[in-house]
Amino acid sequence: MTASKKKPRSERSKPSAFWPLAAVVVPLVSYFAKIEIRGRENLPAQGAYVLGPNHYSEFDPLIVAVAVWRLGRQPRFMAKESLFRVPVLGWALRSTGMIPVARSSSASAAKETLRHSEELVEHGRGVIVYPEGTLTRDPDLWPMRGKSGAARLALAGEIELIPMAQWGTQEIMGRYQKGLKLWPPRKPVQVLIGKPIDLSDLRARANEGAAITEATERLMAAVTALLEELRGEKAPAERWNPSAHGQKETGRLES
Repeated sequence: MTASKKKPRSERSKPSAFWPLAAVVVPLVSYFAKIEIRGRENLPAQGAYVLGPNHYSEFDPLIVAVAVWRLGRQPRFMAKESLFRVPVLGWALRSTGMIPVARSSSASAAKETLRHSEELVEHGRGVIVYPEGTLTRDPDLWPMRGKSGAARLALAGEIELIPMAQWGTQEIMGRYQKGLKLWPPRKPVQVLIGKPIDLSDLRARANEGAAITEATERLMAAVTALLEELRGEKAPAERWNPSAHGQKETGRLES
């Protein structure tokens, strides 16, 4: 008689600071959103990953966090370095393993990216990085031009780079909207996780700007394709470029 293989414990089942947060956040989000997750097999049950979702509402991070939590992983985000200096908030970010990042392309920032990447691999953790860096400026909420943070992190540690799209959150909290739409509850939100992006031809050039730009473009193309599937329509042929329209690209979540 052969012994049955023991199923590995999910990351979510391990005691952590996420437990009390989840006890509050999951029921709250569940009131506002009925989340349908597709492509769940594309988020690895174990090991490091970089997840790159689209971003058009301030409520997005809660949707993404709950989706990742339901799939058995602890939802860690890459966040602006200055947030870690805010009392209470900084403690919460550090205690849950969030990753600080400086808005810089300096050599020291590159070393920090490599260090964070190595830590993800060492501890088998995942991180959520908004590749747009902030809420999209596209008038129709399509993904805009991406920034390089997600690609840099994935290339630095040979980590899987996974695209993700979600749609429906705008019915809970529109872009730049103050406050939430309380009624009706349980608004449908669709989440679609894509297959990891093939970066094998770029790994040997992980520090080259051209390779990072190409990886970023592949990520944005994949995220856009997933959102097209959710929305049942085609995105514009050219991604929105805020600087070409005199718009600033600032936000709390860095990429």
